Amino acid sequence: MAPGRTKTTTATNRTRIFSGLRILLALLVVTAVTVAVAKNWREVSADIGRIDAGTFALAAVLVCLPPVFTVLGWRVLMADLGSPLHVAPAGGIFFVGQLGKYVPGAVWSIVAQAEIGARLHIPRKRSAVVAFVSVAMAAICGLIVGAPALPLLITRDDSAARTGWALLLAVPLLAVVLWPPLLNWGIATVLRVLRREQLEHRLSGRAVLTATLFFIGAWVSSGLHILVLARATGGDTGTGQLVLASLSGFALASSIAMFSVVLPAGVGVREGVLVLILAPVTSTSAATAVVVISRFLTVAADVVFALGGWLYARSHHLVTSPEERQHDHIEVDPDVTAEESRS
Repeated sequence: MAPGRTKTTTATNRTRIFSGLRILLALLVVTAVTVAVAKNWREVSADIGRIDAGTFALAAVLVCLPPVFTVLGWRVLMADLGSPLHVAPAGGIFFVGQLGKYVPGAVWSIVAQAEIGARLHIPRKRSAVVAFVSVAMAAICGLIVGAPALPLLITRDDSAARTGWALLLAVPLLAVVLWPPLLNWGIATVLRVLRREQLEHRLSGRAVLTATLFFIGAWVSSGLHILVLARATGGDTGTGQLVLASLSGFALASSIAMFSVVLPAGVGVREGVLVLILAPVTSTSAATAVVVISRFLTVAADVVFALGGWLYARSHHLVTSPEERQHDHIEVDPDVTAEESRS
């Protein structure tokens, strides 16, 4: 067997092993969460029963806001790098690609967005950079919003909620990472390490600021649906403590989960961390009820938005095969340009 073929076979086998381990780990985490919920199902089901139809509907509406804020932030970055998009095609690319986060690994969303975006003459390199930068900025913004909830996670004491706001002093330190010169330096360094061509121009300060505000809006609105659910199950919990645990707690838990790239959509990690944060100000069973319903609502929202994006992409031949487009007399765009093929 030729040396080159041997190396390719080895790399393929290694990829299959890692993929199998990721899937196994994801199944183990899901199983552990399911067992934990089952053991306390009587208490958890009682807390779920406290959530009436109106509360559930309000939470369902609120959970639809974060995807909108996120795609708007992603769209700002894409436009600033030279690929302005209308909201509709932006949603067609972004929301369909977002389903890739439910597949173990860290690249499937990026791959899907790059492939769909190529049909709109967006270089794959640009799509990949915007995807990575969006995830990084969203994670940093989540840590900024979630910083006040850190004492609840560390001490698991409801008195920590009264001093959690002091951690806002850490916000400027996290915000430094979003300083445009530093952010652009990081992008250039990664591209250089990967031996890729540099971007045509750098991200502007205005684009970074606008995208940051959209991402922060996404985190705050995400926490609102937790607050609505927690209020319905939290009894006489103090409003200030519950607001802190819900808004900042969800952002902190989700940001931590974003770093667990081996698990699809951070499943299990987000739920576990959020229960630890909410339990001191509600109860363990109430916190578990909240995270169970929250996961259901967020997955449902992702599916609904992805379906809408897919319908748009399908109707505009962004996810159809060359044969289908030829049959419909649509000009086939062969991977755009040679430059994109090298990207």
